[in-house]
Amino acid sequence: MRRAWMLPVLLVLCGSALSTRQIVQGHPGTAAAVLLGFVLLAALNSPLIFPRSVSAPEAQRLSALDGRPIVYWRPGCQYCLRLRLRLGRRAHRLHWVNIWRDPAGAEAVRAANDGNETVPTVFVAGNPHTNPAPGWVRDQLR
Repeated sequence: MRRAWMLPVLLVLCGSALSTRQIVQGHPGTAAAVLLGFVLLAALNSPLIFPRSVSAPEAQRLSALDGRPIVYWRPGCQYCLRLRLRLGRRAHRLHWVNIWRDPAGAEAVRAANDGNETVPTVFVAGNPHTNPAPGWVRDQLR
């Protein structure tokens, strides 16, 4: 859990330090813009932007029932973020598994990627697809 929040917290701390420096130099407008930019970056790299994660066994059980794909992801991954943002509202129709929180999810990703934890890895009907195009994933939801 701590590892998922390290980058967002670091971004907010760096933004705060740079903003403080701008205020000391007499540039409060620049300070506000810098802090806002860092807070937005922190939000984009936090687990908050992703739908609620479930465990790998739970995702597999739900996927078997409803046929929806499973996305294995981790916070801070730019490719996971790209997939999440390009899916828009449709992202809630997938089952998301955070591999940093779920050892079984991490193991499923390693098994699909020759021992590497390459994410996003999307399982559709039990078949893994590593870093698929967002358009392809959208097509799988139809």
